[in-house]
Amino acid sequence: MRKYIYIALGGAGGAVLRYLIKLIQITDRFPVNTLVTNVIGCFVLTLFVTLSLQMVRISADARLGVTVGLLGGFTTFSTFCKETATLFLSGSGALGAVYFVATPLLGIAAGYLGMALANKLIKRISLGKKGEL
Repeated sequence: MRKYIYIALGGAGGAVLRYLIKLIQITDRFPVNTLVTNVIGCFVLTLFVTLSLQMVRISADARLGVTVGLLGGFTTFSTFCKETATLFLSGSGALGAVYFVATPLLGIAAGYLGMALANKLIKRISLGKKGEL
């Protein structure tokens, strides 16, 4: 039961964070807010999961609250799909194509960077515990 509470609280927090980023209107022509939200989500997810599984002791329930709840509520694949379709249907096919390609590529790059940073932190902290830093 506790995991569902963590997921619900995380989901509520993630949805509010996503809405706050949506309020920062950069342009009406390109969905920068959703792109930024999804790329940040990819980075934070891989950073958090790598650290929480390899170094930081965190309960499985709390981990679900952050990953499924907070980051699941924060990132938004359905909005990405709707905005891509809207760009194509509105005659902005080139922008639609850029958005369609940029979102997964930047998401994967952010995920890689999150994992790499987490592994670097783990290595640095592990060396520090041995007195080698």
